Amino acid sequence: SKYVSEACRKGLAEFAFSLAIPALLFHRLATAEFPETAPFALWTSFFGAALLTGAIGYAITIRGLKRSPPDGVSIAMAAMYSNAVMLGIPICVSRYGDAALAPLALIILLQPPLMWLAGLTAMGLADNEHKKGPLMLLQDLARELGRNPVVIATIAGAIWGLTGLGLFAPMEKLLKLLAQAGIPAALVALGLALTQFRISGQTPTLAVICTLKLIAMPTLAWVMAGPIFGLSPVSTGVVVLVAAMPTGANAFLFADRFGRAVDSTSGAVALSTTLSCLTVTILLFLL
Repeated sequence: SKYVSEACRKGLAEFAFSLAIPALLFHRLATAEFPETAPFALWTSFFGAALLTGAIGYAITIRGLKRSPPDGVSIAMAAMYSNAVMLGIPICVSRYGDAALAPLALIILLQPPLMWLAGLTAMGLADNEHKKGPLMLLQDLARELGRNPVVIATIAGAIWGLTGLGLFAPMEKLLKLLAQAGIPAALVALGLALTQFRISGQTPTLAVICTLKLIAMPTLAWVMAGPIFGLSPVSTGVVVLVAAMPTGANAFLFADRFGRAVDSTSGAVALSTTLSCLTVTILLFLL
């Protein structure tokens, strides 16, 4: 309807991602008393499920959809990269409260570097035009992380919390005000961003991505977090919920950067977000 301007959409997204959500994460991590967690088991559960899902998506793209290997890498990213910040944080905090923040932080901290490293490496192997050595891959990764406010705030908050200094009253008040705006701003920004994505002429590919992202990945995450590693109910729930989140916009940015399967990843962001209204609701009921 154009009721909200494009400038407002960009500004709200930048506010949510660069200020409000980082303030939320920094404040909670700087003041939280972390429960006993098993980082290795939690990381293995989530990222093991993600990488396995991506490998399945790549194989289906090459063998079933008969698309090129570089397209397969972009589609694999769309199948395994969760919208952990703009949807994962609101839903997990709504379901489990502050107890969700420790496992959430562990996932959010490593998702960008691990996913980008896996994607950059795979694209370098699959696409002759983008072959890079290990040093160049690490430089690309460092650039991506060095300008990611969510990653920076997560690390800084955890380090500040370890000092035991607490927060001075004026600083804590400011962080709380920004944090309160974080979740609603993130959700509105996400809704406005969906108007930028299009679903057209990609039915087989979108069916593969959405099935893997919304059903296969959370199922694999539950098997690893619950029966295999025996994580606590909260940690298991967070791992499964974040795994069940729709495709994150970073997957589209990755595809757009390399010019591979851009329409497919664009459609996956929009369609998986729409379908997740149903799949995540069912999952919340089951949890």
